[in-house]
Amino acid sequence: MDNIGLYFLALIIPLIAQIYVSSTYRKFKNISNNKELTGFEVARKILDKNGLKDMYIVETGGNLTDHYDPGRKTIKLSSDIFHGTSIASIAVAAHECGHAIQDKDGYIFMRIRSFIFPIVSLGTKFAYIVLVIGLIMSAMNLIWLGIILVGLGLVFQLVTLPVEFDASKRALNEIKSLSISDDYEGSKTMLTAAALTYVAGVLSSALEIFRLILIFTDDRRN
Repeated sequence: MDNIGLYFLALIIPLIAQIYVSSTYRKFKNISNNKELTGFEVARKILDKNGLKDMYIVETGGNLTDHYDPGRKTIKLSSDIFHGTSIASIAVAAHECGHAIQDKDGYIFMRIRSFIFPIVSLGTKFAYIVLVIGLIMSAMNLIWLGIILVGLGLVFQLVTLPVEFDASKRALNEIKSLSISDDYEGSKTMLTAAALTYVAGVLSSALEIFRLILIFTDDRRN
């Protein structure tokens, strides 16, 4: 496969994954959970059960902008999830609680991700600048440095995978424990679809790195 093919493949894989998760979300957004619990109520129950009664749950704007803020020890749920009583709402809310429980337990991959985040953020910000400078100066050392900096993003994504899968596993266990297990399979499907976006991101980043290697090694041979 040539460079153009790799480029489009790297773009298409995340797009397909995003379309799949969006369609899955729309499906389960229209199916109410069997206890008519809101995302906020589910999150509150899970946090209280796990000794996190002091943790805040706040509403935030946007669509699927839900996340756990480890700095503020706060779970932020988008309006649809915060107020919604759908299977999608409880699945997403429970997943974010999974991250909060990971933080409390000192989950190793979450610690690693938090530790490397500043390094990765800085490195990837300058990666393509370094690549361009290396190309202009015909300096292979700079070009390889740029590729390594791009690769930091892939390392971060690889560390993120177990964090996300483990959070979903914890979420599903909590959903079972709340006696809303009738919604377990739907929640599992929803969270699996979401996890695929992270897998797609890893594949896309790996293809982009491979493409860069091919571009610059071909240029050097020519």
